[in-house]
Amino acid sequence: MNAVSKIEGDVANIEAEALEKPVVVTAPVQSEPEIQVPRQRKGRLALMVAVPLALIVGGGYVWITGGRYQETENANLRQARVSIASEAAGRIVSVNVSDNAAVKEGQVLFTVDPEPYRIALAQADAALAAARLDVEQLRAAYSQALAQERVTAGDVAYLKTQFERSTELASKGISAKSSLDEARHDLAKAEDEHTAAVQGIASARAALGGDPDIETDKHPAVLSALATRDKAAYALAQSTVRAPADGVVSQASSFKVGQFVGAGTPVFSLVETGDTWIEANFKETQLTHMKPGQEAEITLDTYPDRPLKATVEAIGAGTGAEFSLLPAQNATGNWVKVTQRIPVRLKVDTQGLPVALRTGMSATVSVDTGVSRGLSGLLPHAYAAD
Repeated sequence: MNAVSKIEGDVANIEAEALEKPVVVTAPVQSEPEIQVPRQRKGRLALMVAVPLALIVGGGYVWITGGRYQETENANLRQARVSIASEAAGRIVSVNVSDNAAVKEGQVLFTVDPEPYRIALAQADAALAAARLDVEQLRAAYSQALAQERVTAGDVAYLKTQFERSTELASKGISAKSSLDEARHDLAKAEDEHTAAVQGIASARAALGGDPDIETDKHPAVLSALATRDKAAYALAQSTVRAPADGVVSQASSFKVGQFVGAGTPVFSLVETGDTWIEANFKETQLTHMKPGQEAEITLDTYPDRPLKATVEAIGAGTGAEFSLLPAQNATGNWVKVTQRIPVRLKVDTQGLPVALRTGMSATVSVDTGVSRGLSGLLPHAYAAD
């Protein structure tokens, strides 16, 4: 019994130890199969590398060779606008234009009542004729003064002889002293009359402008009358208002016959179609190589399929902010750098243009500066130093 019990106890201990220790089962190790990349996947990988590389190379080429053409959409077509006014005040008697009508240079636009100006011209003509007549009278007065001087000079010579004779007779006691005094008085009177005649000649010569042989129409009084007459004729001519240039009438819808206009008061506008330019606002960074005389291409939003040729005429004296009503003055530390725009004026070639241009049209401008970025565009500091 004791041996059996001992064996059972050993078996129980072995089973307890087996339960306490985990059993590790080792499986046979198998080698992983080699992964083979399909050819299609390799092609995709090459394409993913080649496309970005091509984009980088192409973009670099475009950047290096670009920058020659500077473009902006901030541009408008401009035409000269003239305010039409009459220099003659009066009531309108005829109107020969309408709103948005095309006119030619010299065409009659409207007429102010000319009768008051015709009357003024007639008065000026009469005054001119009177001035010419006055000059002829002054010339006759000068001749008369000369004749009077000759008469008085003869009287002085005669009375001087008489006075000498009376003096000689009185010294011999032949004539009375009263006769000598009378001769002396007559001589003094004749001399005074001669002096007055000489002054009369000087006065008549001065009235003729200092030149007795002066032409009638060169006399100061006649010149003044001529100027008054020319002024009256000019005022009469200004009663008919003509177009100063080829263009289109604007803002004339309320301009009618019978309306009274004052001298110099604008009544409507004329947009000159013969003076056309583009005002383009380029960024300041686009003006590095831009200068007057360079060629440009204009594309109007109205006629996108009809590009126009233009030439850079002038570059503005300052940015738009500098000429604004209230220029920005930043005196604080809250400053943000903003790229400014500078106006550039371009002369448009409109010869033979089959389309109508109107001021204010939006446009896109591309200026050929003739200078590409090159490698200097990638080296800003070295480029700035050059």
